[in-house]
Amino acid sequence: MAAALAVAIFVVAFFFIATEKADKVKTVLIASGAMAVLGLIPGEEVFYSAHEGIDWNVIFLLLGMMIIVGVIKQTGLFDYLAIWSAKRSRGKPFRLMVMLMFITAVASPFLDNVTIIMLVAPVTIVVCRRLGLPAAPFLIAEVLAANIGGAATLIGDPPNIIIASRAGLTFMDFIVHMTPIVVVTFVLFVALTRVLFRSALHGDPESVDAVMALQEKRAIRDPKLLVRSLIVLTGVVVGFCLHSVLHVAPSVIALVGAGTMVLVSGLDIGDILQEVEWATLVFFMGLFVMVAGLVHTGVIAAIGKAAIEAVGDNFFAAATALVFGSALLGAFVDNIPYTATMAPVVADIVATAPDPETGQALWWAFALGADFGGNGTAVAASANVVALGIAARAGQKISFWQFTKYGALVTVLSCFLAWGYVWIRYF
Repeated sequence: MAAALAVAIFVVAFFFIATEKADKVKTVLIASGAMAVLGLIPGEEVFYSAHEGIDWNVIFLLLGMMIIVGVIKQTGLFDYLAIWSAKRSRGKPFRLMVMLMFITAVASPFLDNVTIIMLVAPVTIVVCRRLGLPAAPFLIAEVLAANIGGAATLIGDPPNIIIASRAGLTFMDFIVHMTPIVVVTFVLFVALTRVLFRSALHGDPESVDAVMALQEKRAIRDPKLLVRSLIVLTGVVVGFCLHSVLHVAPSVIALVGAGTMVLVSGLDIGDILQEVEWATLVFFMGLFVMVAGLVHTGVIAAIGKAAIEAVGDNFFAAATALVFGSALLGAFVDNIPYTATMAPVVADIVATAPDPETGQALWWAFALGADFGGNGTAVAASANVVALGIAARAGQKISFWQFTKYGALVTVLSCFLAWGYVWIRYF
């Protein structure tokens, strides 16, 4: 009964989020409140357990980076980069899209995909305004590229960190096993964008001429603050890359960076906090609580175990189920709590594998499904939700279905590529 109630609440809430018949923040708050009242979440533990509750590492990572981005925004750097990229692309929409996607995909393996979206999205919005282009297609393409590119390394996508911890995999393991298929998938995705977004790839010649006449250096409003901000940002990026060596959570690094940024900026804290996407943070907290209801009542684990029992000792079938099943389930529940929930189930299957190579292949199938599944819907990955929040704040609203119709197609194609890769390389 408890599991059925949890599923019913989640499905109803997801319906309102998907159809946008109600505000998504209000929806998740009401749904999570209903689960609490009905005893479907683990009481006070929902505030303390990342496995069955709010993942504060994600929340505080987002908060810290929002503050950092808010300070950098005051320097005029985003306007500078927007004008520079527009001029480098000579105002050609597809060339600009490829340039932004490439920057995003290359940076995502070394920064997490949420952080890179928070840095690139404001630039994208500014440059699209300058060129008279709709920002939505460019933002969607960047998010899809970030989720693909982030799969390449241990630190590029949060599910990889969870999987590496559970499976004992190293940074180099991810480079060797994940990067090849990520590169192939990204190249094919770039070619696909020419078709997916063809209706938006028409610029305004007059806007292009106006942008080409601009001097990007004049966009920098506070050079001294820019230098200080970039020093702090560099320190944060280095901290992200070394967090597994330093044994410091990325969220702590982001918060320390945010505090340092506030100190060196000399800006009013009230002005800085106005740049924080509070609605996005609240949405995430509510979504985590909703997923906790599915976890606590055993819904997620039951689905996973049923899939595993169905494949029996056919480990290629198990790998297939992990690729496509993870993508499907991860598309409807954020892939971070999904991965945390399913990792012990996958570990049990790996323990029955006839040799270490087969067992490791199952981990890679799981990682590819969880990472690529992050493109499945507008709420499947943290980067998606953040991008939609930034777009809405800038008056460039992207609807749930506008994102999902592209994301679902890319997910299906990338998962088939991943499945073929797992089959050829490991089986």
